[in-house]
Amino acid sequence: MAEGIKARLERIGTDGRMVNIPMDHGITIGPTKGLVDIESTIDAVTRGGADSVLTQKGLASRVHPNKNDSGYIIHLNASTTAGPDPNDKRLTGTVKEAVRAGADAVSFHMNVGSDSEPRQIEQAAQITKAADEFGLPVLAMTYARGPDVDEHDADNLAHAVRLAEETGADIAKTAYSGDSESYRRVTEATRLPVIMAGGSPQSDREMLENAKGAMEAGAAGVSMGRSVFQHDTPEAMARAVSMVVHDEATVDTALTQSGL
Repeated sequence: MAEGIKARLERIGTDGRMVNIPMDHGITIGPTKGLVDIESTIDAVTRGGADSVLTQKGLASRVHPNKNDSGYIIHLNASTTAGPDPNDKRLTGTVKEAVRAGADAVSFHMNVGSDSEPRQIEQAAQITKAADEFGLPVLAMTYARGPDVDEHDADNLAHAVRLAEETGADIAKTAYSGDSESYRRVTEATRLPVIMAGGSPQSDREMLENAKGAMEAGAAGVSMGRSVFQHDTPEAMARAVSMVVHDEATVDTALTQSGL
């Protein structure tokens, strides 16, 4: 691994573990709660302990003054829920643009099993090649999504994270399978660090239990978006997640001591 990639991985995580708050949802679902005044949200979640935040390139100027020295990841593809196929992610930026915008890493999304999977694999190859030239880490958001695909099946998720490694990514993000035992099959499918995607918001306890289960299964962290940035107290929720990931706190301790 290039020294630049190693150095930048340390900017988006802490001691090999990561709490990432993705906030690229504005392009997908519009200016939803927590993203209209994204400056305040970024300030809150990073004060709460998030190691890094993630947005599309156009928001870079709103991120940097408010991220409290946390890492910054720029996402390079997208789709909208209003479009004909939300799984068909198209490129929205380049690695060079991300570097110019001050990113510490880039990310992209692949849906294994979708009709657009072949194009996304090609995109992945382009992005990882370009990122390597700049010494920039790549986070691959790899999901099992498509016709007749079980999005939470551990074998499908294992295929997804393995695809991330095979295409040259440095970190793999995927959904939770629902329990720690089955998720271990996912984390053991690759030598890349695997971080758990938050998915659709549930109760605070349920989200933290998922995070705890993923960590017990060998995950390297969590990438949790709506459950944090749409929370009534995003700083407290970010702090609770960070306690589970970085301090190995129990769910009860994280709920109590975070201020939730």
